[in-house]
Amino acid sequence: MKRFHVHVSVKNLSDSVGFYSKLFGAEPIVTKGDYAKWMLDDPRINFAISDRDGKPGINHLGFQVESEAELMELRHQAERADVATVTEDGAACCHANSDKHWIQDPQGIAWEIFRTLGSIPVFGMPAIQARPTASACCAPAAKPVDVKVAAPCCGPKIATGALAKAKTGRR
Repeated sequence: MKRFHVHVSVKNLSDSVGFYSKLFGAEPIVTKGDYAKWMLDDPRINFAISDRDGKPGINHLGFQVESEAELMELRHQAERADVATVTEDGAACCHANSDKHWIQDPQGIAWEIFRTLGSIPVFGMPAIQARPTASACCAPAAKPVDVKVAAPCCGPKIATGALAKAKTGRR
């Protein structure tokens, strides 16, 4: 079953945890020094906040799935939308290890489609790795592109120009 995901960048994590805990009538299930997450059942949402990005507001949206089949189904739907898709298998992001696919909507908002495989003790550090990932925001290693890129806190850099045009065939 799918769960809607919203990740919001906040100015002050402690103030925001207090606000959202009262708003949702529940405490977060994960609280770290830079991150908090609620897994609500009504509405069915994975709501996360962090203060890593510096700019408050929507960081990214997405869908969390429970099975590999659901992950592939949503990936194929994204591909049918004719947009560039970035795949990350076993990504260490937001204190979790996940398989995920990233896309970007026409407004430039990053969308994450993911399946959580397990938790990790330190942000960006897989349980089997002794060092953090290259980026503080879970982005995979940058690939050379000749265009401006947009990077959500926990997402890959997604080309907003030539790469996206190459995938869609638009110029």
